[in-house]
Amino acid sequence: MAREDLRGNPVGTSSPAALAHAETALWRIVSFFDAPLADLDAASAADPAWVLPHLMRAGFLLTLTEPALLADARAALRAAEGLEANATGRERAHLAALQRCAAGDWARACAAWDALLRDHPRDLLALQWAHLFDFYRGDAPALRDRPARARPAWSRNDPLAPYVLGMHAFGLEECHAYAEAEAVGRQAAAGAAKVPWATHAVAHVMEMQGRHDEGIAWLQARRADWSDGNGFAGHHWWHLALFHLERLDTAAALALYDEHLSSANAELTLQRLDGAALLWRLRLLGADVGARWHDVAAGWDFAPTGIGHSAFNDVHSMLVLLGTGRLAEARAWLASARAQADAWQAANAAMARRVGVPLMEGLLALEQGDAARAVAWIAPVRSEAHRFGGSHAQRDLIEQTLLAAAADAGDRALTAHLLEERRRRKPHTPLTAWWERRSGAPG
Repeated sequence: MAREDLRGNPVGTSSPAALAHAETALWRIVSFFDAPLADLDAASAADPAWVLPHLMRAGFLLTLTEPALLADARAALRAAEGLEANATGRERAHLAALQRCAAGDWARACAAWDALLRDHPRDLLALQWAHLFDFYRGDAPALRDRPARARPAWSRNDPLAPYVLGMHAFGLEECHAYAEAEAVGRQAAAGAAKVPWATHAVAHVMEMQGRHDEGIAWLQARRADWSDGNGFAGHHWWHLALFHLERLDTAAALALYDEHLSSANAELTLQRLDGAALLWRLRLLGADVGARWHDVAAGWDFAPTGIGHSAFNDVHSMLVLLGTGRLAEARAWLASARAQADAWQAANAAMARRVGVPLMEGLLALEQGDAARAVAWIAPVRSEAHRFGGSHAQRDLIEQTLLAAAADAGDRALTAHLLEERRRRKPHTPLTAWWERRSGAPG
């Protein structure tokens, strides 16, 4: 007999114990506090015929964007398929969306979750998973609009409502609605719930506006909301390091790498990306990072079988290969990425063809001392860079790399254009002043 969860969504179980375990797993999924797998095992043990715990396992694993976990995610989907006869229509809709996601068609998966949310606007699984894959696809309007559409259906008294606000705040920030994003983010963070998306969204606003001192104070003051036992912690530490870089405090940024972003603190590629991105920014500043490139490379999965799953991740793999001086492997990585993008028909291949491969071509050219060629590859990608995912703050790595390449190539027009954009966003930060000096075009 089908029942409903705490938000009125139909579920294919009548076991209170199974529902309680799934509810805990849901909270873990949206809050990033510990992995939900043990709770999902307990839910399945309480009701072996219930399909949703298997779907939740598959969705959680897929959101980690780790090629090595695809087999486990697909196994969970096969288990779900075997229980489909017991599923509600909502659960079948999740199964269809997750099957598309596992096949690499993230856009159609998000469309399926969007359709599901029209009937069940309080389905937090659909909202969370679509939000994450909107992020991985760089779809800023969807990041903003999908949580906005869901919000009216949520009571302020619902203990999970702040997580919806946190998602909306981040979407607003990615659409440059900074004042509203900060207000919604602060509202989400003001209650008893620990909402890392909300602290993250407000940090993004401060990063984009060059409010580095406020950003440091914000993250330190909210540290209990995101630092201990949270899967989002490393990314928050990365944001803290960016604020220090904006002050040109490279020593503080390196210390944060050593304590929180090194390979000892990472299990997944998703966690290693921030360390690699920070080291690349430090490299552009001419900072001595010592053996840290070799540290971030430790445990990194360079297996060619994983190429193409996420163009964003593949570009960061290229950064690590270049940072460790492995030029031959970098060339081979690029060749494999190009071949995969040309051969694969999944939607993600378009991200690689249009953004990922050109960026890697440019990075390799810059490393080989051909700045003009680097500009020729990277500059046309700027307008489409959002297509391969990440945030504005993460993609600023592309802007800074292009600025370095333009300066080295003697492209004064492009250098002036990039500097003017930077001045408009962050007119008074030491990092902006450094780039003005580096480019030979002081403000």
